[in-house]
Amino acid sequence: MNMLYMLQHYWWLVVSLLGALLVFLLFVQGGQTLLFGTAKTEDEKSLLVNAFGHKWELTFTTLVTFGGAMFASFPLYYSTSFGGAYWLWITILLLFVIQAVSYEFRNKAGNLLGKRSYEFFLFLNGSLGTIFLGIAVGTFFTGGNFVMDKMEITNIAKPVISYWINSWHGLDAAVVPFNILLGIGVFLAARTLGLMYVIGNIDNAELIERSRIKVKITGSAFVVGFVGILIFLSMLTGYSVDRESGFISAVEHKYLLNFLQLKWPVIMLLAGVVLVLSGMTMIFLKRDKNSFYVTGGGVVLAVWSLLIVAAFNNTAFFPSNVDAQYSLTLYNSSSSEFTLKTMAVVSVLIPFVLAYIVYAWREMTKKKISTEELEDPNSIKY
Repeated sequence: MNMLYMLQHYWWLVVSLLGALLVFLLFVQGGQTLLFGTAKTEDEKSLLVNAFGHKWELTFTTLVTFGGAMFASFPLYYSTSFGGAYWLWITILLLFVIQAVSYEFRNKAGNLLGKRSYEFFLFLNGSLGTIFLGIAVGTFFTGGNFVMDKMEITNIAKPVISYWINSWHGLDAAVVPFNILLGIGVFLAARTLGLMYVIGNIDNAELIERSRIKVKITGSAFVVGFVGILIFLSMLTGYSVDRESGFISAVEHKYLLNFLQLKWPVIMLLAGVVLVLSGMTMIFLKRDKNSFYVTGGGVVLAVWSLLIVAAFNNTAFFPSNVDAQYSLTLYNSSSSEFTLKTMAVVSVLIPFVLAYIVYAWREMTKKKISTEELEDPNSIKY
């Protein structure tokens, strides 16, 4: 096993972990969908906006970090997906931009659009933003309509290695059944975690009780939806690459085989499922103080395991629907050994960064947010 092979797999583990953490942090987006239907008064809306407003930067930063890590470690995927499927990614970006603008201007005196408009923008970010991110994640399994030829870099007139063959440029991913199911699954996960966060971090009895009722429905739908995703995934045809020749061939039930052959992702997946079910059980038993963290940990493990089997075991993690030989794998899309090795040295700092984030998180959530706190003139309000 050579060094480059190990580094390619190491960096996929890091990138896929960032993707899993991003799905967990989408609880902010899920919480924003509660502004309509769950919150009944202006005070309750302000509680929701401020509870999630103190965390929205974490989601956006993780999304940017995920993109940056993908660019540095697997630049050909970055250029093919982000550069070719740009309408899909621009849609996601715009949905996140309106989130940032809404938190900034919602509470500003004399804002042009009024509070309700910005609250609607937050709802759009929480609903469509999570669904489209799930659709984008789905392309790791279902691929896209692109061609790829590394020799094109020598073409002075058009030095483009890969490009889309249709004018949809990624939006066609939104009509692929598996992608749609995954998008709905991500939305349900985000909303479930958002409801659980309200229960544990907001001091308002009426809002908490309504959230308890809704999380039983949303959480149950998420569990059922995730089972559906696993069943659908097990039936998908994937693409296997021969490391020696680079030839890529279709394999029925490839992702199911990856789980069974690798084995350890199955353990991660089962651990994630157990944690999610445990968190839901805590809600039903009204012992829900830590249900958010238990369920969130389960979501991270489950999503991480799915992303691992998307690329490990010699699997094309971004199949081309034009010609399988154009598909991207860990071997034909990664940076050089020197680049990956240099980044690996720097990555030893990651645990220290995570420790700081955990510390800052604990400091920010020591006290439940309440109406009294929002009335404090010295508090930061959104």
